[in-house]
Amino acid sequence: MTDLLIRDATVIDGTGAPAFHAHVSIDAGRITGIHTDAPPPAARRTVDAAGRALTPGFIDMHAHSDLQILVEPDHTAKVSQGVTLEVVGQDGLSFAPADPATRAHLRRQIAGWNGEPDDFDFDWDTVAGYLDRLDRGIACNAAYLVPQGTLRLMVVGPDDRPATAAEITEMARLLRVGLEEGAVGMSSGLTYPPSMFADDEELATLCRVVAEAGGYYSPHHRSYGAGALEAYAEMIAVARTSGCALHLTHATMNFEPNRGRAGELIELIDTGLADGVDITLDTYPYLPGATTLSAVLPSWSTSGGPDALLARIADPGDRARIAYELDHVGTDGCHGCVTDWRTIQISGVRNPDLSRHVGRTVAEIAEESGQAATEVFFDLLVRDRMATTILQHVGHEENVQTIMRHRTHCGGSDAILVGERPHPRAWGTFPHYLARYVRELGVLDLVDCVHHLTGRPASRLRLHERGLVREGYAADLVLFDPDTVQDTATFEEPRQQARGIDWVLVNGTAVIEDGHRTDALPGRALRHTDEGTRVR
Repeated sequence: MTDLLIRDATVIDGTGAPAFHAHVSIDAGRITGIHTDAPPPAARRTVDAAGRALTPGFIDMHAHSDLQILVEPDHTAKVSQGVTLEVVGQDGLSFAPADPATRAHLRRQIAGWNGEPDDFDFDWDTVAGYLDRLDRGIACNAAYLVPQGTLRLMVVGPDDRPATAAEITEMARLLRVGLEEGAVGMSSGLTYPPSMFADDEELATLCRVVAEAGGYYSPHHRSYGAGALEAYAEMIAVARTSGCALHLTHATMNFEPNRGRAGELIELIDTGLADGVDITLDTYPYLPGATTLSAVLPSWSTSGGPDALLARIADPGDRARIAYELDHVGTDGCHGCVTDWRTIQISGVRNPDLSRHVGRTVAEIAEESGQAATEVFFDLLVRDRMATTILQHVGHEENVQTIMRHRTHCGGSDAILVGERPHPRAWGTFPHYLARYVRELGVLDLVDCVHHLTGRPASRLRLHERGLVREGYAADLVLFDPDTVQDTATFEEPRQQARGIDWVLVNGTAVIEDGHRTDALPGRALRHTDEGTRVR
């Protein structure tokens, strides 16, 4: 007698093969049978799928849940979408490895991504320690990327200068240790300090370490705006030089200079693939992006860390220089584009005195207050101690659709879960793919979309017996109705659970049952090994 039987399902197995009708049996967290002809076994519990789609669990290739998956372990935002695996440690900044001074710096710098929980116990210093903490019980599985910016903070510090040969050697050592402890690769945030201060030689040296370990490099590259194509080309060149697999994360073509130019990015990627460079990419299915307000600053102003930045904002000469670059020249933080304050909408603040600004653009706040937009910007940074998060309305629908059709495309939410009004992708990314881009627009068909969200990212992560509906594989599964699945999260009301996703299993245990969150925490850290990425 099997533990659980899912009867009469339309199985979409994640390989891109046609859907088929089957009963699926599950025992001890694994798929023990896919019954297409023979009668299914008896089961202690049976779920009648009634023809609904049964697929592998969705894999979020770009998540910012590093702390929230621990602080709020129910993690309903993600598991209610069908996410059974997240990849964290993104954009070059996270909390492992980290000594106490580096951790204190990071808590300030990326409070807008993770919040800043006062009573949270950081009881790890290493990648192994962080993965062990995840293993105490989380809602979905998680894999980790070693953040290159964090390595640079530990070894070089927050200053804008080239790393010495000895410092690069030490960063490579720390990276190698993190990979040996189970990280699946390395991330960079090349528009965020201090990642942005690294040159290509430094990046290529670190990428060689990643390649030797069999991992992949996931860069947030140097520009998504005026220099986007050049920035993509730089990352492909680093991958070619180092021999490292490359995953272009949140691979968008944003801002006005890139309207209608996604085809040029596709051509660049296809040329790299033809040359033998191992390239994949992920995107979120929305037009606005999300980041911190401080991200639009010029890099020179952030050298030395948060206190040095606040001192420059207080200095009249530096303040005027920053304002001029924002309004008239364009900063590297704003991707080489002059800042359009009408596109920057406040999504979250830490200082409750600023909560009235949430949902409004910097331009709207400036008009009401009679201040210049840059003065509003400086005021928010100082009063909120750089914890303000924003939505940046700079995307183009034709680019989004063109990129998501690519044969190496995967899904990623890039979701920030904290703040009063986070981006709706935090609760809606994966049902949004299924509802808007499959059922409504037909940009992808259902089988292909499931492959984009499951089997293809599983291959990039080298998952061991996971990521497909296949006998012997881990039972990370989603049961949903393709005709009714619908994201309900909006920009005005972002924390809304999707409809039509009825069951979600993580390691064979239901975290969503009949559309409701259970209290189960069956998720575990997935560690990179010689046999593939797996639970220890």
